[in-house]
Amino acid sequence: MIASVLAAGMLAAHPLGNFTVNHYDGLVAAPHELRIDHVEDLAEIPAAQTLPDVDTDRDGRPSTTELAAWAGGVCRRAAASFQITVDGRPVVATVTTASATAPPGQAGLPTLRAECQVTAPAGPGKIMFRDGGSADGRTGWREITARADRMTLAASDVPDSSRSERLTAYPRDLLSSPLDQRTATLTVRAGGPPLAAAPAPGGGPERLLPRGTDGLTQRFTSLVARHDLTPAFAVLAFLIAMTLGALHALAPGHGKTIMAAHAIGDGRSRTRDILTLGLTVTLTHTAGVFALGTLVTTGALLTPETVFPWLGAAGGVLVTAAGALLLRRALRNRHHPHGHGHGHGHGHGHAPPPRRGGIMLMGLAGGMVPSPSAVVVLVGGAAIGRAWFGTVLVLAYGLGLAAALVTVGLLIAGSGRALARRVLTGRRRMPPGLMPIGTSATVVALGLGITLRSLVL
Repeated sequence: MIASVLAAGMLAAHPLGNFTVNHYDGLVAAPHELRIDHVEDLAEIPAAQTLPDVDTDRDGRPSTTELAAWAGGVCRRAAASFQITVDGRPVVATVTTASATAPPGQAGLPTLRAECQVTAPAGPGKIMFRDGGSADGRTGWREITARADRMTLAASDVPDSSRSERLTAYPRDLLSSPLDQRTATLTVRAGGPPLAAAPAPGGGPERLLPRGTDGLTQRFTSLVARHDLTPAFAVLAFLIAMTLGALHALAPGHGKTIMAAHAIGDGRSRTRDILTLGLTVTLTHTAGVFALGTLVTTGALLTPETVFPWLGAAGGVLVTAAGALLLRRALRNRHHPHGHGHGHGHGHGHAPPPRRGGIMLMGLAGGMVPSPSAVVVLVGGAAIGRAWFGTVLVLAYGLGLAAALVTVGLLIAGSGRALARRVLTGRRRMPPGLMPIGTSATVVALGLGITLRSLVL
């Protein structure tokens, strides 16, 4: 039973992630016309935001008629956005056919795929094409190809075959940097062989997992889509979600590097601080999932993927601030080594500043960016009428995240204490306070790096 649950997520995974909208334009220069094979592929989250406009009878399942009506609107908007010139003369594109499907995606959510056949008057000469509709702020794959039918392409700045097989399969080497082709320039001559039939599918790039996710996160999203929901399965799903949350905590991020620097720099176990840090990360992460999921479900946030870089940058700022607080405390302690208090009743005014502020900032930074898979689970649960189940799974995921972070933190703290003792009792004694200063400065550098990386990417 467990194996079937975990395998289910592997069957439906959008290749570039759950937040993407992908475009493909296949240009064919033919006598008297330019044919455009336009495809738009919406992943789970943008599809969920669009479905209320597709499913007009609100029965939860878009019919063939409803999909056709939606496709017609998509294709008309796409044709209107095309900017096409032939030898500098603008021409108007017209939709000839439009169709759409709703392939199943993750967490019980469908995806949406619209296919449009569009034509524009053209002939020999220089043809310039721009898909203005792809400049919608969404992240995703944007690809243009060009071929000729009974004409000859004397020059073209785009390839003649689709690297993504019309948004159905994606090459492994381009998943981290998707194509972003929005324009094409062709030089067309009269005369040429007829267009050969497209090669049969197969032998191309294999379908891959969503970028930024792995098989574990896919299996997490598959839990909420289970149809035969029983009490036994609900308990099993809760435990699986906790396990996946714990494994997710071991992935890069969540402040573990900062936690290590802090624990080693202190040179002593800080169980209370580790608990505070782990729980703050978890609460911030879970709250972010619920906030982003609510915004997506209500349609208040149309491009959620644009939020993640800014959240990452905000987390980097918090890390930098936390490191600055730790550095300030380390410098003060070095200048006032006896400021820890003697219990003599005569305050020297040298007590170290409170540690809790820096710990809370590190926790907020570690949980600032919510897990996209958890957002998909929440949105998927709401879409199929099981918002409560999606909420339970997200909470279980957060509990697993907290348990793993606290465990890792305690292990790091113990290792840090042992390392500090060994360094400080070595033959060449390290100057007092130097290790906390160095590790605090490292946290500041990490925060600046996270901020710059988030803004650049």
